[in-house]
Amino acid sequence: MDRRDSPILTGMGGTAPRTYPTSLVNPVLTAHPRNLGAAAPSGSVKLTHPGKAIIAGGIAGGIEICITFPTEYVKTQLQLDEKANPPKYRGPVHCVQATVRDHGVRGLYRGLSSLVYGSIPKAAVRFGAFEFFSNMMRNERGQLSKGNSFLCGLMAGASEAVFVVTPMETVKVKFIHDQTSGNPKYRGFFHGVREIVREQGIGGTYKGLFPTILKQGSNQAIRFLVMNSLKDWYRGDDLSKNINPFITAAFGATAGAASVFGNTPIDVVKTRMQGLEAHKYKSAWDCAVKIAKHEGPRAFYKGTVPRLGRVCLDAALVFTIYEEAVKFIAVVWPDK
Repeated sequence: MDRRDSPILTGMGGTAPRTYPTSLVNPVLTAHPRNLGAAAPSGSVKLTHPGKAIIAGGIAGGIEICITFPTEYVKTQLQLDEKANPPKYRGPVHCVQATVRDHGVRGLYRGLSSLVYGSIPKAAVRFGAFEFFSNMMRNERGQLSKGNSFLCGLMAGASEAVFVVTPMETVKVKFIHDQTSGNPKYRGFFHGVREIVREQGIGGTYKGLFPTILKQGSNQAIRFLVMNSLKDWYRGDDLSKNINPFITAAFGATAGAASVFGNTPIDVVKTRMQGLEAHKYKSAWDCAVKIAKHEGPRAFYKGTVPRLGRVCLDAALVFTIYEEAVKFIAVVWPDK
């Protein structure tokens, strides 16, 4: 009732108080009374500053490659071992045995320097780019949808391919291929880089750019999608729940395995395009056609076994070390 309509207060020279429906007084409390006792998801996902991601990623990449390089060496050797009469290697085990017999255990680490120089900035760019893009796509609670997770991983992979992976992988493949030849011409990593640039120009270090972008983009898109999906499943409604490093490693290995089966053919083409005999191919497509024509479809999965083992270990180590490094960095660089 309006104050002006009250006969009692009107006679006293006053006005009656205006009344309101309860839902207008506090719509938050009265609009959905049945939801008052419902449980809501607790906590939120902390955003990681891209600067922290770059530092933590570099640490993770450096440690990881020192552990997993022998499997990378075997994978590259098998992919460069084109069909001969007979083939030089019968498989990954024979490759290891032959390398140790001819060059000792240290032979499995030939070319390590090229990957150490590449793995640190590669992981730094990957995680830095992922956090940069994902921070712009997360909702108010820090969650990232599966589609956005895939997209951020794709952009992170493309970023590392352009800025780090293509030139470093080209040098690595040429260096390993050269060291296994009868008369090696590269005396070391930097000498190899200098000779490649002198002979072929900067463009010589960007052979196979497109297949590398395709490989790295699909790699990281799959890995980050699987990794974040598993983390979301594990946390459930408690988004601030800490994840044990061993569980992180298991999730990382699963994500790595998922990425292997999707792009091993791309990895084979990329490796051929970056080898010393890259001149045999006009383009990545021409390389793929010639492999299929002369070696058969199975050649696209050459080196899958050592790559599967390496990638699973790689992803498990990198994701685990990265997560722990972020926590450590947060001590001296607190989250806002």
